[in-house]
Amino acid sequence: MSNALLRMDNLQRHYETPAGVVKALDGVSFEIHEGERVILLGPSGSGKTTLLNCLSALDSPTGGSYRFLGEEVPRNQSEKMTSFRRDNIGYVFQFFNLLQDLTVLENILLIQELAGKKDTARAKELLKLVGLQAEINRFPGEISGGQQQRVAIARSIAKRPTLLLGDELTGNLDTETSNKVMEALVSACKQENITSVFVTHDEGLVKYATRVIRIDSGKIVADQSTSADEEA
Repeated sequence: MSNALLRMDNLQRHYETPAGVVKALDGVSFEIHEGERVILLGPSGSGKTTLLNCLSALDSPTGGSYRFLGEEVPRNQSEKMTSFRRDNIGYVFQFFNLLQDLTVLENILLIQELAGKKDTARAKELLKLVGLQAEINRFPGEISGGQQQRVAIARSIAKRPTLLLGDELTGNLDTETSNKVMEALVSACKQENITSVFVTHDEGLVKYATRVIRIDSGKIVADQSTSADEEA
């Protein structure tokens, strides 16, 4: 087994509401190892997006421990949390979030530039990796939703993140397009040696993961490896 990339111990995220305390995460513990493709599966309101937000340091847990590469992840310190995300995390959103007035290639180059790693040859290679080498000079509005999501994947790995996160990244796509997007994602993560964690409620995406963590009511109810392990 490869090295543990991150570890959460008894992680909690509680919210005070007029009706009382809501336990969005209620004692979550697990490790994720380098190279794994993990799907967080659960119904709406189960806590999976809250868990993703804690993994990315977009949100601070109320209690418990979160260590990344052996070091405690900053919490309740916005500047340190921002630095942690910039240095370690890539994110694929459900709604693509591409800049409409930039071409496909320019969208990738901008992220590289912001990360201080502008490299046109690599940007083109990433677009080839997700099957979009013929679309590099088109604008987002000129390509399909599935193609836009593949651009978003290429953009998210352009800065070489250690951990790639996604929240319902195929939520707006039909089944055939979702499969194309996930195949591009798996290929990119393997080639770039990126560990990934994705939130979904779609059982059909399980085949793309090496591991599935099921969460309900803020607790992990199942954690199992999949047959994709053997193909990795």
